[in-house]
This record gives sequence, structure tokens and C-alpha cells, in this order.
Amino acid sequence: MYSRRRFIKHSSVAGLGFAANLHRLPLFVSPLSAQRSPLYTLSAELLSVWGQALLSKQIKDPFSKDYGGIWCDAHQQVHGRVADTIYPFFHLAHTQKDKRYIDASVLLYDWMEKHVSQPDGSWLNEPEPGSWKGITVFTAIALAETIQHHGALMDPGWKATIENRLRKAGHYIEQTFTIEYGNINYPITAAYGLSLLGELLNEPGFTARGRSLAHAALPFFTQQARLLSGEGDPYFVPSKKGCFSIDPGYNVEESLPSLVQYCLLTKDEEVLQIVMQSLRTHLEFMLPDGAWDNSWGTRNYKWSYWGSRTSDGSQAAFALLADHEPLFYKAALLNTQLLQQCTKDGLLQGGLHNAAHAVTPCVHHTFCHSKALATILDKGNATKVYDTAKLSLPRERPYGVRFIPDIQTWFIAKGPYRATVTAYDREYKKTKNGHASGGALSMLFHEKAGPLLVASMNAYQLFEAGNMQADKDPLSMPLTPRISLTVNENTYMNISDLAAVVTMQEEKGIITLKAISKLVDKDQQEPPQGGVRCTTIYTFSENKVTLQFLIDKDTYGEDLQIIVPVIISSAETYALPDDHTMQVQKKNAAVTVVANKPIAFLPVTGSRLFNFVPGLEAVPVVFKGNEVTIMIS
Repeated sequence: MYSRRRFIKHSSVAGLGFAANLHRLPLFVSPLSAQRSPLYTLSAELLSVWGQALLSKQIKDPFSKDYGGIWCDAHQQVHGRVADTIYPFFHLAHTQKDKRYIDASVLLYDWMEKHVSQPDGSWLNEPEPGSWKGITVFTAIALAETIQHHGALMDPGWKATIENRLRKAGHYIEQTFTIEYGNINYPITAAYGLSLLGELLNEPGFTARGRSLAHAALPFFTQQARLLSGEGDPYFVPSKKGCFSIDPGYNVEESLPSLVQYCLLTKDEEVLQIVMQSLRTHLEFMLPDGAWDNSWGTRNYKWSYWGSRTSDGSQAAFALLADHEPLFYKAALLNTQLLQQCTKDGLLQGGLHNAAHAVTPCVHHTFCHSKALATILDKGNATKVYDTAKLSLPRERPYGVRFIPDIQTWFIAKGPYRATVTAYDREYKKTKNGHASGGALSMLFHEKAGPLLVASMNAYQLFEAGNMQADKDPLSMPLTPRISLTVNENTYMNISDLAAVVTMQEEKGIITLKAISKLVDKDQQEPPQGGVRCTTIYTFSENKVTLQFLIDKDTYGEDLQIIVPVIISSAETYALPDDHTMQVQKKNAAVTVVANKPIAFLPVTGSRLFNFVPGLEAVPVVFKGNEVTIMIS
């Protein structure tokens, strides 16, 4: 516990030395100018909103055991990585000449050193023994970038303290991180972190190790699509369908931004060229509203529609390379606009409908993504304006169908519809029933209505309990459209079948994908009374999408269900003019669902089903029978 004497002394240092530095500095204008591009204007405004909210969450009671930490109402604790907020706080102190952010940073640093700092130079992910230490690299980068961009604000003694602490952290990372340490995001982030620390602290060994890790990561880019693999193990052994562990959320929000910054810092053109290719491919996963379609990735258990819950954000990957590829600017802008849309009461919500469902937000989303905005504001070209109306993301164009064999996933763009069908068979490490597979329709998006059908995890599981929120709804269920059977409390679904086969044909402007699968449980086992063969057919035309569910036997009768959760927030309405029709009124469009069987609904708690992955509300429509056809227009 902090004594009152220490509190008074500490406040004096923060209030005098730091404030004096702040007063002497001119208002921070570079690279920010009075005339900024829309991306940088929005980023500055959003970061200011987030910063004020985070500041209000800081524990100021000197007698609290968590004095100085930022409280998370969702988890009822202070997260171990919370001191990463020091970097965006110093950016705000500099740009707004606001001493409160410096005082808050001093307290945050003290909280971190008291609760998660370790003798070996690492920091813990959570303030509990045995917690993961890999996050040391993220905190090291945040502190190093604070010094790099805003060191003139720091009290010289405190700055020297942090530099000494960073040297310890750098040695830990240098000695501990290999290309096989954790998931691929860790060694890749270490490539940038060590390079940055090497330059800041004049440690050539750090720089050399950073370059070694960056080049060791190059074989993890797939040969066909240049997707970055390694988000899960086994690292080097493909799945039965030839797939490796790929997660677009972590790639665009953590690994690729780190490689971009590594390349810009070290001028490593060899790595930059591969990263550019990978970024172009990853743009295939951005929806027209700026969301990242992670309906199929290995780590989609942290998918939040706008990105991943505890990574930093995709802005640094795309905005910092906008001069190389103007389309990257548009991607960064659209995603930042989506972050703004998902912000309520100053905090970034964990999904598009979290606020509507009254879900308490975790502060992790906000302080992590604050770093990405601070990064582009400090490093990017804030004055250059791009004509985004002339720039089109891949999924803004009705290109038809594209198949990416690296992930056994098809992307459809027909008329106003954007869809994803996946048979991706690589699960995350030893987990089971994570992302949807089996030829699932994991995304159906309408350019005016937004998301209509969206996959979740097959079974919501806290793979990272400290970084996910518990689902306490007894009626919770997956969001993915599926055929489902429960026998003796064991659930068998077509979307769990990793061996499913998908075929595609395009004729006279009509795109049809057909998936042949079986009902299996999480262990790929069939029901006890015999296997059930399933066929799902998705047809896409200019003005409608048709879903067909076919089951080859009726052995299980009424126990078989065809479940189609339609994404409808509690702020939107729906009605049934007859037994076979549902009319949905979205914010910008009306959607009609027509079925060949009577429409029924599964029970929900309150007015809507909600799933934390990816933070959407739905109305779970259910059908009985062996053949069901649903038309959406």
C-alpha cells in the first residue's frame, strides 16, 4: 500500500517538473497541422474522447491497493497491460498541453512496477502469478514510443528510470523471444520492438536481433496469397486441407502494423515488399463499412467486428503506407469511422451491438486501440488528402466470387451482397469448436442494411479468460446459420465438420456454392444412432440470396433443427405478415426473409440473442423438416 507521504511527494514531482516542461514546449503541431486529412482529424478527436474516459477511470485513492491503475468495470479489476496507456496519454498531454495526462502516466507506471513488473525484466499480462509474459514487448514499445515522440515532456530523472527499465525489458525479449515463441504476433512484434529499443538505447544487439526475427518471419507468409500464418500451432504442419493457422484480426491489428513500423524504421525493403503484398490480400477481408471479416480465423474468439479485442488496431499498418498505396488510406479511414461508431460514453465497445445490449465495456479495447491512433498521429502524413470516392476496396465492387485456397474460403460479391463461405479446417491449437467450418455461410452483408447473417464461435469458450468477457446468458447460442442436433446433451452441427467439401459454379450470372458435410460434435464424432449427411446450397443473384438446407434422413425427427439467427439489433424492428415471411426494418434498408416452411423462433433472454463474438444481436429463427429454403432480399 502507498503511504500518504509518498503520494504527496510523488504528486509534487509530477506537478512541478513535468508541468514546467509542458509549459516551455510550443503547442505540438508536427506532423499534425491545422489542416488535416479526414482520417487524422477523426483520429485526433476520437483519441481525445477515449483519453478523457480512460482518465476518468483511473483510481486516485492513494489508499487503494490499485492506486494509479485504470479500473475495468467489465472485469472488476485493473488489467496488467494498462500502463500501455502511457503512450496515448503523453500524446494527449503534448497536443492538448494538459498536465493531467502526465500525472496519470506517472501513477500508471508506478502501478505497473508494483503489480506486474518481474525481476527478469518482463511484465505480466495480468497481476497474478504465472501470468503470460509475452506482452512485455507491447509495453516496451509503448514506453519507447513515448520517449521517442514526447520525451521532452518528461522529468529527466523519470525518463532515465524508464530507459533503464526498458533496457531490462529489451534483454528479456532478446533472450526469450524466438520465432516459435507464442503465436507469430509475438516474435514479429519483437522484431519492431527490439529494433526500436536498439535505436533508442543505442543497443546494437537489440537491433540485430530485431532484424533476425523479421527475416525469420518471412517463410510464414503463404506462397499463394501472402497471408501471414502462425496464429496457432503446429506452426509448420498443414491441416488435412493444406491450411496453416491464419487469423486476419491479429494480422491486420498487430503483426502487420509491427512489420510496417519495423520496415519504416530500419528501411528494410525486402521485408516491406512482402508486407505490402500481404496487406493487399488482407484488404479482401474488409467489409464496405470498415469491419474486418474474421468470421473464419483461428483466433476469431477475440473478434469484435471492428477488429480484435486486445490488439492495437490496423491504422498503423495501412495509414503509414498510404503514400505507397492510396487505397490503404481508405481502409484506415473506414475502420476508424467504425471505431467511432462503436464508441459510447467515451469507451470503445466490444462490438457493433454491445451498447444496444447494455454490455459493460472492457477498457482493454480502448487503451489498446488508443495506441494505434497515437501512432499514426505521431508518425503519419496528416496533411495529405486522398480522394476516397475514387478508391474502391475489393469488397466494395461486385466482382463475383473469389476463392483463397490458403484458407479454403470463398468470398462472394454479387449485387448489394457480400458473403463468405468457409471450409477452413485449422483450429486454434488444441481447442475445438472454435471458428465455424463445414461450408458455413459465415458472413452475409448488404451494402445498405449491413450485416444480415454472421458467424460466431461454434461454442463460446473463454480461451483467454482475462481478455474475454463471460457469457452468463443461459439461452446463449451460436450466431452461425446451421443444422443442429442435440442428443444426450451433446450437440452435433454441420458447421463443426472440418472434412466438409465445397464446390462452386457460376452460370448466367448466378453464383452457387454447395457444401457437403456431416453432423459432428466438437471431436468430429457422429451421432450415436448413425451419421447424418447434410447439404447446404447458397445461391447469389443480383437481388436476392437463397439458402437451402437438405438433410438426408429423418432418424432424429423433431430433434433436428435448422437455425438461422438473423442479425437484428434491439434498435431495429421486425414483423411477420404471415407464417412464412419476416420483414426486417434496418436503419437504411428493409429486408425480407421468405421461407418454404413456417417461421418459428427459439427463446432468448430479453428481446434479442447476443453473442460476444463478434458483438452482435440477433433473432434466432428455427425450422423443422428435412428440406428448408430461405430467400433473403
